[in-house]
Amino acid sequence: MKIGVIVGSHRKDSESAKVGRFLCAQLTTRSDVSTWTLDLGKTPLPLWDETLWSDGPQWSGIPALKEELDECDGFIMIAPEWHGMVPAALKNFLLLWAATGELSHKPALATAVSAAEGGAYVIAELRISSYKNNRLCWIPEHLIARQVKSICNDDITANDDALQQPFAERANYALDLLLAYADALGGVRASGVINHDAFMNGM
Repeated sequence: MKIGVIVGSHRKDSESAKVGRFLCAQLTTRSDVSTWTLDLGKTPLPLWDETLWSDGPQWSGIPALKEELDECDGFIMIAPEWHGMVPAALKNFLLLWAATGELSHKPALATAVSAAEGGAYVIAELRISSYKNNRLCWIPEHLIARQVKSICNDDITANDDALQQPFAERANYALDLLLAYADALGGVRASGVINHDAFMNGM
């Protein structure tokens, strides 16, 4: 099973990427699970426009990205809460994929990042507005990495154990659920009930 980790911060060395590395490390302790990461701060994508449909030159990297996404069985979407919002880079990423298989009917774990006690607005925004046409399936569980400077550090001595331990426990629970949903939704995709030719866009 392969899980894609999408780091939605614009920053090249972001706290969101740090959380992504921690979650990847947790996943790779499980048998038969691999990860792939797209860090939008280090690999920014062009802003969506209609030339996406006519193979404009700025979209030359999309086929290779599509192949990576197609191989994923589920996703972790990581978004810092900026001004109470999901950053534009992640919203743009979600705009790029229609119901053509890259994200469709695959589970995703929404993960927010906050320097303090925020993060809830990001989760709400992702659940409300980001799945209609790409058919991404948010699982009921989510994560919020609060006080992020004190957790998930590559140097574990920089972590506050009182914050790190409960986050790690919750993260591992959420990751187990994500993997279970990924296994289950594989059957949905293989069932033949999906008809994106007739119903490309959500209502």
